[in-house]
Amino acid sequence: MRCHEARQWLEDQREDNLASADAAALREHLQECAGCRAFQQYQRHLETVLRAQAPRMRSRITTDHIMQAIQQQRRITQQLEDIRKRQQSRVERLRSVGAAMAAISFFTLSSIPLLLLAITIIQTDLVLKALTLLNGVIDTLIILSQYLQTGLTVVTRNTWLLSGVAFACVIMMGMWLRLMRQPQEV
Repeated sequence: MRCHEARQWLEDQREDNLASADAAALREHLQECAGCRAFQQYQRHLETVLRAQAPRMRSRITTDHIMQAIQQQRRITQQLEDIRKRQQSRVERLRSVGAAMAAISFFTLSSIPLLLLAITIIQTDLVLKALTLLNGVIDTLIILSQYLQTGLTVVTRNTWLLSGVAFACVIMMGMWLRLMRQPQEV
């Protein structure tokens, strides 16, 4: 008999599922094998320790403990619900403010071209002076756009670099989506 079979038979013997012929073969193996005898002794030791601990472990869990845990769970759920309601009220307040800010911004941005057209028609000499002052700025913007075009050409021709930039964008979007998700109840 091999040791792993003997240890399986010890398990069966502990559960009273071992045949008498197998029990005799097991006793014979235990007389010859010190490792299996040590395993049997360790198994018996564990059983006695577990039997001694079982009443204490059962007595620790009472109805009061269960009721306290349920009440604590209810408090936590109520706190989460309060937080969710506060968050919804903040979002509702921001929606009205956000709509007003969007309307003002849209009106302001759409009126800028009309304002520039009116100034151009009324004060032509003022527009020419402003353009001569902005001559250096326009040249600088053209040079910067050429550098940007060169950089974009390098990025789009080098597939590894383009893949890295795309990967970084995907990671940033994933982090943003994770941060913007709704809180979940426990």
